[in-house]
Amino acid sequence: MGLLYRAGDALRRHFFSGDHGRVGEDLAHRYLRSHGFTIVARNYRTRSGSGEIDIVAWQGPTLVFVEVKTRQSAEYGAPDRAVDAEKQRRLQVAARDYIRRAAIAREHVRFDIVNVVLGVKPQVELIRDAFSFADGPPAHPAPHAS
Repeated sequence: MGLLYRAGDALRRHFFSGDHGRVGEDLAHRYLRSHGFTIVARNYRTRSGSGEIDIVAWQGPTLVFVEVKTRQSAEYGAPDRAVDAEKQRRLQVAARDYIRRAAIAREHVRFDIVNVVLGVKPQVELIRDAFSFADGPPAHPAPHAS
């Protein structure tokens, strides 16, 4: 099975070489699955178009909304630094829509970020509880790799 994944990665990198985001989302998807997440949606968009969530997954009893940030290199810092207060607000709007439709309580929800740095050997890092539902600008904690 690993050989199939590696072949798929090589093909995606070849055909989508200019689309780092798509390659990063594929790597994040596989990383999350290998760490026990059950993926239930990719690229979830609200009907109004007011927000999008890259990956929606269950980890045990917790519904996790995952933002994937991909960079070619870490030369200008970690990719998650691009998830500013405005981006977090848009993610929260989409998450509210999703949990309303799925009838899930906010207490069972969290927001994670997956950093993907492409290169000869791509690096994937999960930041759990990167931010939460908040009224004001959310804090941005230090990464917690898993």
